Amino acid sequence: MMDDRYGSDVLAAGWRDRGAKKAVDVPAERDLVVEVAVDGFCGAVTRIEGGQVELEDFRGRRRLFPMGAGFMIDGEPVRLVHPARTQTAARRTASGSFAVADARARTALPSRILVEGRHDAELVEKVWGDDLRVEGVVVEYLQGVDLLPELLDAEPPGRTRRYGVLVDHLVPGSKESRIAEQILRGPHGAHLRIVGHPFIDVWQCVTPAAMGIRAWPEIPRGTEWKTGICRAFGWPAASQADIAHAWKRILSRVSSYRDLEPALLGRVEELIDFVTEQRATEQGETRR
Repeated sequence: MMDDRYGSDVLAAGWRDRGAKKAVDVPAERDLVVEVAVDGFCGAVTRIEGGQVELEDFRGRRRLFPMGAGFMIDGEPVRLVHPARTQTAARRTASGSFAVADARARTALPSRILVEGRHDAELVEKVWGDDLRVEGVVVEYLQGVDLLPELLDAEPPGRTRRYGVLVDHLVPGSKESRIAEQILRGPHGAHLRIVGHPFIDVWQCVTPAAMGIRAWPEIPRGTEWKTGICRAFGWPAASQADIAHAWKRILSRVSSYRDLEPALLGRVEELIDFVTEQRATEQGETRR
């Protein structure tokens, strides 16, 4: 007998679903980013209300959808289900560390972590704030790496006063890398560590998935980057207050280290270890 490529019974049950991808069950955890198959709306889970799930897109628009099938993650069909209740486990901080129960903030170390601007400081505080308070590490912002030499001359680092510095756009040939190299070759380099991420601004350290977008927009040369980002998202960008509000919207999409790019995560962890190394050695402690 010859094989019948059309099948033996075209009216058999299930013929419509033959060859279709099966949707897998995914718990509708808060901040999970999904796409609605029927209209392409893409957003993060903000809450579950009865049999409906609320999604919020990167413009702040919120919509309710029935739980169940009809969603996609990375182009694959999924079925949103209620998150399972889990037994109480050791709480973790936003950085992924085990939380220290009833811990009081330590007296601040003379060592510091320095970041370029207010947005960098707020992002570090949101994800690593619990860890930094336990360790007694203060984060200060410089308003630009250009001001670092002046700060170092005024308050020089030393054996018991280390500085860890986080720099935006630290890539070969950039202005930031030239400044960093010059400082590290100078008299303060022995008690200083300068690291950075490759992104133009700390805004880009928030993953596209956390923002509910496929990728950060490309901003043409000659356009101020943050202004261009706001315009690409359809947000106001006429004043500094508009830029500040835009950052608050971006920061609100960050709930843990999972929402940040690895290129930032490793560098911040490196700086925390660097400025706390002496205390950890003296007391035989480790952060993890």
